[in-house]
Amino acid sequence: MEKKDDKSWDGIIGAHGGYRELKSFQNAELVYDATVKFCDRFVDRKSRTHDQMVQAARSGRQNIAEGSMASGTSKKTELKLVGVARASLEELLLDYEDFCVSAD
Repeated sequence: MEKKDDKSWDGIIGAHGGYRELKSFQNAELVYDATVKFCDRFVDRKSRTHDQMVQAARSGRQNIAEGSMASGTSKKTELKLVGVARASLEELLLDYEDFCVSAD
């Protein structure tokens, strides 16, 4: 019978998780929260843009967390998910830029 504190798996599965301590996750969480509030206030809730912006912000946050959890078994998956997070947040940035240009 294996004890719960058995460390025999150390070294086989690398460290993973702990994403809530990552600055990238914390920043992505702030971006998500701010985007929801921004969109609710300034973008028509029925518009596709509202949904896309909120989902891009959510995807950035979620993929950082998922990549962190995957890091223990697959660095390739971790990097892929971090790349998806970056792409989602870049898409969101472009949406904010479009909003600023159209507000002029």
